[in-house]
Amino acid sequence: MPDNASSPVSAEEFDSAMAALGPFEPRPALAVALSGGGDSLALTLLLKDWTARRRGSLLALTVDHGLRPEAAAEAAQVRAQAARLGVAHRVLRWRGPRPEASPQAKAREARYALMVEACRSRGILHLVLAHHLEDQAETLLLRLGRGSGLEGLAGMAPLAETPELRLLRPLLSMPKARLLATAAARREGWIEDPSNADAGFARVRLRRLMPALAREGLSPERLAAACGHLGRARAALEGEVAALMAQAVQPDPAGFLTLSPELLAEASDEVSLRTLAHCLMTVGGGRYTPRLDRLRRLHAMLGDGLSRGATLGGCRMLQRGNRWLLVREAGRCATALLEPGDRLLWDGRFELRRPRLGTAQGRSRPREGAGPLQVAALGSAGWRRLKAALPEDKAELAGRIPAAARAALPALSGPGGFLAVPLLGYYDDQRAAKRLNFCRFTPANGLTAAAFTVV
Repeated sequence: MPDNASSPVSAEEFDSAMAALGPFEPRPALAVALSGGGDSLALTLLLKDWTARRRGSLLALTVDHGLRPEAAAEAAQVRAQAARLGVAHRVLRWRGPRPEASPQAKAREARYALMVEACRSRGILHLVLAHHLEDQAETLLLRLGRGSGLEGLAGMAPLAETPELRLLRPLLSMPKARLLATAAARREGWIEDPSNADAGFARVRLRRLMPALAREGLSPERLAAACGHLGRARAALEGEVAALMAQAVQPDPAGFLTLSPELLAEASDEVSLRTLAHCLMTVGGGRYTPRLDRLRRLHAMLGDGLSRGATLGGCRMLQRGNRWLLVREAGRCATALLEPGDRLLWDGRFELRRPRLGTAQGRSRPREGAGPLQVAALGSAGWRRLKAALPEDKAELAGRIPAAARAALPALSGPGGFLAVPLLGYYDDQRAAKRLNFCRFTPANGLTAAAFTVV
């Protein structure tokens, strides 16, 4: 271990770590996830000074999950500490029913969603997280145990760009002891989360094994270094996949795509398999890749053709000349409710927005009323009913969308039937057209994303 293994993180070190994640705008506006623990408190202290030197701003965000009785009191304690430090602070509360299964995973998802929305509503482009060296090492071991591939074993990226903002992890090379020393040097106390000592969680059990692993050469530093090596391999492979996507895949705003099986077959198996998996997740709205054995079976058809079609990952694959057509299986589409003021990613594929009543767009009550609207797949029967109502120009627009893809388009309905099918240009009246016309294909897993970053 280096001599400074338990020394506070200096301003110069932190400046260097942040510079690797830039560039930043003049007077940068950042948000930091502040749980009240020693790690996030140290990050907040370092960011407070960093933003002050750049005449920027910092907003600390604390999520009250309500999973423990003392959570609300702890959030109030963190708020008081932030006020004393002169850091703007917001408590974000998780509403709705609490999950019975995988509560930590669900709480983590809710935490990110709440913080991302808080940043988006305030125009903040950077959300900074306090993951450190030991977190990275534990992540690698957890993913090894789950049989993860290269994507998982590369660990957490120091910089991840999402459609809403940039997630920054400047402390991944810093041991936890140095973060606690940073907070202690400022004479600041922190909250110890009892779940960090609960052996019911796999991460806690692995943490307890770390001293023994280190004696065998598997120290947190070496495990984190392995993540760096694997991250560079992942980044290189992602570049090859992106290049193949640009040549072989043609996406459509209506939520389907066509691809060249010939070009995919010419690429290496590793690259073409990943490309095919990305296509399936994009069209199917899935969060995870299909099972490898099923993906390989589909991949084997690249040279043989799809005479009977195939299904995988919530998608249908059909032969169209010398190309494949990938569409969403309409019967697998989700049904959801869209309230006034909601922003919804429907079926993991389409973003829909509905303004609040009384906004500048139509002050009188619209025909759809103040209640929720149902968003569901148009379906084949819905298309047959709608086809007769479409004017000639809209029917021409619909005609360019393959019949197999139309059934999975989002349709908004009220008590009286269809109010809007935005991608076909259908609205039951002009008021609906003004209020229900925001619908775009923004899948949870797009064909391409920002490259995995290694610094």
